[in-house]
Amino acid sequence: MNATLSSLPTGALIALAVLAVAQITLDVIALVDLYRRPAARVAFGNKWVWVAVILLANLIGAILYLVVARKPATAVEPSTAARAPSVSPDTVAEALYGSHPDAGSR
Repeated sequence: MNATLSSLPTGALIALAVLAVAQITLDVIALVDLYRRPAARVAFGNKWVWVAVILLANLIGAILYLVVARKPATAVEPSTAARAPSVSPDTVAEALYGSHPDAGSR
């Protein structure tokens, strides 16, 4: 069976091109995400395993990484001590411009 790409029907060539673009796009997205993600937030904690899976398992490897291997970030509760104290506009205006001479008559 010695077939060339030119002997394939046009629909098959278009489908093949779409699959190739999808595979390259998913591989790039998965590899960039893997590069940016800390090792602690990757399943098995070993990024090299996932590089091999993404590159060697073609389209399925990138999809597998994006669905299974990424661990969500842990939620951090906001600290109440870290909040800035609430300041009224009158306090800010007084600090910037001094007290208004008519302030007592209001």
